[in-house]
Amino acid sequence: MTRQGKGEFTGRHMLGLMLAFFGTIIAVNLAMAIFASTSWTGFVVKNSYVASQQFNRKASEGRAQAALGFHSSLTIADGKIRYELVDAAGIRMEPEAVTVTFRRPAYEAEDWTLTLRRAGDGTFVASQTPRDGIWIAETDAEIGRERPYRDVRRVVISNGVIK
Repeated sequence: MTRQGKGEFTGRHMLGLMLAFFGTIIAVNLAMAIFASTSWTGFVVKNSYVASQQFNRKASEGRAQAALGFHSSLTIADGKIRYELVDAAGIRMEPEAVTVTFRRPAYEAEDWTLTLRRAGDGTFVASQTPRDGIWIAETDAEIGRERPYRDVRRVVISNGVIK
């Protein structure tokens, strides 16, 4: 048996390097798989074929709504969510009801819907604030038409205020 010199690269060194290299790759892959499976189910629509058939109708409804010239305002501050809808002439609309659904862009476990109540000034308010982070706020205002006025926007909330 020959004696190994100091600093000589041996089979044990190679085994250690290979175990460290592949062990790191496996650990990272396992961590990513766990994060992916616990954060988002991948569910987007119940039936993609039906959703594709409804796309043109929804796009047409969106163009018709945009042609109305309405403007909406969603603010979150001081522990309150406030919504206001005005027509093309700048006159405040008075919807019959307003609901806001807050959705995380990629995590449906925190989704929640809130019904706003009419305030004395004609706006709609609720004394609740979503957690900080990125949200998709879907607002539906019933204004006496067949379909509600729908406003969807991505908002970033930091310290209880939309940024």
